[in-house]
Amino acid sequence: MKKTFFAVALILLFAFLMTIAIQMRLFGEPVASQMDDYFIENVQAETGVNNVVTGILFDYRGFDTLGEATVLFTAVVGVTVVFKGALK
Repeated sequence: MKKTFFAVALILLFAFLMTIAIQMRLFGEPVASQMDDYFIENVQAETGVNNVVTGILFDYRGFDTLGEATVLFTAVVGVTVVFKGALK
């Protein structure tokens, strides 16, 4: 019974992975997006920076980036406090 269950589970997993692999796009062929075109055309005029990635991170997603930096800083402080307590 166990061997049959594992064999069926393995076959289903393999079928799932093959289906996903067949549906994947080739590397380097992204789906066209209107949002990409908008950012490429307007980021310099709206933000004043030459780099599109910098403009998106610091102007369009500024609060999100600030939140991520806060979480990272808090994690570093937490690990430092734990290790300082462990070394005493």
